Amino acid sequence: MNKQKRVVIVGAGISGLVACKHVLEKGFQPIVFEADSIIGGVWTHTLSSTRLQSARPTFQFTDFPWPADVTDMHPDHDQVMNYLWLYAHHFDLIRWIEFNSRVVGIEYVGMPEKKIMAWEYWSGNGEAFGGGGDETGEWHVTVQQAGHPSIKVRRVLFRK
Repeated sequence: MNKQKRVVIVGAGISGLVACKHVLEKGFQPIVFEADSIIGGVWTHTLSSTRLQSARPTFQFTDFPWPADVTDMHPDHDQVMNYLWLYAHHFDLIRWIEFNSRVVGIEYVGMPEKKIMAWEYWSGNGEAFGGGGDETGEWHVTVQQAGHPSIKVRRVLFRK
């Protein structure tokens, strides 16, 4: 995959997993920074007695059904975590995740502040950051590994 098409995703919860799968399908190279040692987002921190509040059919990926053995209308914590793991493994998302990597800062650099301040976030034309075509800056994503006092700055180029 083209390194010019790298996408940073913060968190390997439900949204992070879906975002990772989507950008892979679009030909981008994702890197998912996950602060924990496992996927699941808020589900990793809920009590084991927690159950889905919404019905199982409404809490399902459109392209990945629940396992046949999950028949409860409101699956429990372990069933949800297992479902997320099955999804991540089925679509080979785990290899794109850097576990124990907490994002502690994100900064866009490389352009004059005056130009950045003039940007509209979506320009009304579906293009991010003004859509002028001459954006050449980069994102600096500051990441701290669990158990290490030092931080790393990952650079991600902004190119159209």
